[in-house]
Amino acid sequence: QLARWAVLLAGFGLWELAARLRWIDPFIMSQPSRVWAAVVRLASGGDLWLHLGITVGETVAGFVLGTLLGVGVAIVLWWSPFWSDVAEPYIVMLNSIPKVALGPIFIVWLGTNVRAVLAMAIAISVIVTVLMVFSAFREVDPNKIKLLQTFGASKGQVLVKVIIPATVPTMIASLKVNVGLSLVGTIVGEFLASKAGLGYLIIYGGQVFNMSLVMAAVILLALVSIALYYLVSYLESRVVRAR
Repeated sequence: QLARWAVLLAGFGLWELAARLRWIDPFIMSQPSRVWAAVVRLASGGDLWLHLGITVGETVAGFVLGTLLGVGVAIVLWWSPFWSDVAEPYIVMLNSIPKVALGPIFIVWLGTNVRAVLAMAIAISVIVTVLMVFSAFREVDPNKIKLLQTFGASKGQVLVKVIIPATVPTMIASLKVNVGLSLVGTIVGEFLASKAGLGYLIIYGGQVFNMSLVMAAVILLALVSIALYYLVSYLESRVVRAR
């Protein structure tokens, strides 16, 4: 822990020193003191919590919806081998498409509002969830499934009693992946179709050449991502203890 903080403080210290000694151009690269001043200005005007709240809210909503939708689709594919075979090439195709390319489509369909941002967050996270969870479903020990079927268990009972409990670790792992992907989707959505949020601040700061504002938004974004990741890790530890 001490080494981590030392590296972080050394990095910021070197950045500040390089800007003050003009090793780098502070107008282009900014510096920690200017970034802090930008954060203070945002906080004093009340905009900081507005933009933070919007980005976090959109990320959490996209994360929850993307995860639930992905798990639901994975269950449908496991339930029906026919639709699994039909959908497999389409899922691979959708996974390979750069999701940024879908941004203009969402804007035309949904407008320049929060729905387009949520659609982008869901689009980035849902396919990964489907692939991870469905692969875990197919890797469950078939002997356990046959044992329940021998005792007359229905497909629903096999799903509830064997498949889902056996794949809980994979589902939790998908949560860790999804929280980062949802944040990426939210920021990309805010780049394209938002008037508030950290993504909007990054775009706005770049347009007016206010690099201190851009760097402040990027650092806040990093803090948000760390907080969300550790929140999911905490939920994982609670689930593991409960099991």
